[in-house]
Amino acid sequence: MALALLAGATVQSLVGLGLGLVSAPVITLVEPRLMPELMLWLAFALPFVTLASEREDIDWHGLGWSLPSRIVGTAVGVLAVTVLEPRLLGVAVGAMVLVAVLLTWRTVVVPLTRTSLVVAGAVSGVTGTATSIGGPPLALLYQHQPARTIRTTLAVYFMVGAALSLAGLGLAGQLDVHSLLLALLLAPVLAVGAALGRVLRPRLPEARVRGVVLVVCASSALVLLVRSLV
Repeated sequence: MALALLAGATVQSLVGLGLGLVSAPVITLVEPRLMPELMLWLAFALPFVTLASEREDIDWHGLGWSLPSRIVGTAVGVLAVTVLEPRLLGVAVGAMVLVAVLLTWRTVVVPLTRTSLVVAGAVSGVTGTATSIGGPPLALLYQHQPARTIRTTLAVYFMVGAALSLAGLGLAGQLDVHSLLLALLLAPVLAVGAALGRVLRPRLPEARVRGVVLVVCASSALVLLVRSLV
């Protein structure tokens, strides 16, 4: 799990998301009962490391519209976790993200507006709480923005969003203290991964960041689909 977290934190430090893509499948294989709580605790912790070194280009306007709708999505996600079959949730979310990636790769450009931010925030709240993969909806919306704006804005969003999801799961009685203790034990690994990401950033040209973001989103969807169907 530590190696998976190291790789995931490195990818997220590069392009703004990726921790869940690399880590969630490994954690699920090692100990399914730790999901999604452990992943949410770690998703809450990593942004603090990112924002410690860069926070000048945060899109506060966009966050002001996407975060409130995340609260509504979180409530729906908590309900989905307690009512629906986990595999069905995984298939639905994976298929939705994959279709969105395919549409926005070449043909569809989703404008960064109040409406799109509200919708992305709500969808992310549902998927993040129910499957621990909440980054792609907002990342797809920000894919045409500068790399630093993507990283810092998503960092704030993940931090607040994970906190909301954890609070929702806690109110529903779905949290386990062992997940928190394990997250604290693994937290130093996140710091090392974030440092590696900063070292590797100069090797990733700005023009290629969008492509990497889309690949990470598509990979997240495929991993979730496979995990849900197998």
